[in-house]
Amino acid sequence: MIQVYQKTYNPFQQNMSILVNQEREAIIVDPGCYDRNEEQDLLSFIEKYELNPIRLINTHFHLDHILGNQFVAREFGLKVESHSEGTPVLEMAETSAKLYGFDGYKESPKMEIEWKHGDEIQFGSNTLRVLFVPGHCPGHIALVSDEHQFVIGGDVLFHGSIGRTDLPGGDYATLEKSIIDHFYTLPDVYKVYCGHGPSTTIGHEKRSNPFVRL
Repeated sequence: MIQVYQKTYNPFQQNMSILVNQEREAIIVDPGCYDRNEEQDLLSFIEKYELNPIRLINTHFHLDHILGNQFVAREFGLKVESHSEGTPVLEMAETSAKLYGFDGYKESPKMEIEWKHGDEIQFGSNTLRVLFVPGHCPGHIALVSDEHQFVIGGDVLFHGSIGRTDLPGGDYATLEKSIIDHFYTLPDVYKVYCGHGPSTTIGHEKRSNPFVRL
């Protein structure tokens, strides 16, 4: 069994996902906790539910999704996991932080563990399937649980919208292909946990998303 919790952090209102299995192990995806209050909120959540964080995974390396990387990696002894094509974006994070006025940005550790399309991540008795879904950001990945019918989608697909493609490395045609080939081929009932805003379902977006239609 996997339970998914989301916490919304930092001025970008980014959704961090916490996946918890029956053994109370936790995978922290896209830790956006920025200031001390947000860090303490995460710690309190971990302590309240007696969780054991075992992985730190980034769907992609845009600043709002990595603001808490250093804190989480240090606090729980974890390595950064993602896709290597996003490395240039990670290397530009400090510059991005200055541009957006994040003077207290704590530099993220480098990526040490890579996941590619089709890889499977063992999570206790459960399995997460990795999708490579660029277009919003180079190296973007998503995590699928076929057993529990959900997707940790990062900034690929939103409720009634899609990820921006006007940032460096973004490309609408690539994002559209990622959504059609890898998201819209999932069953309609699959829930999508988005990197911003409310969750949605594959079926809802296939029927009504104004930006990517079948």
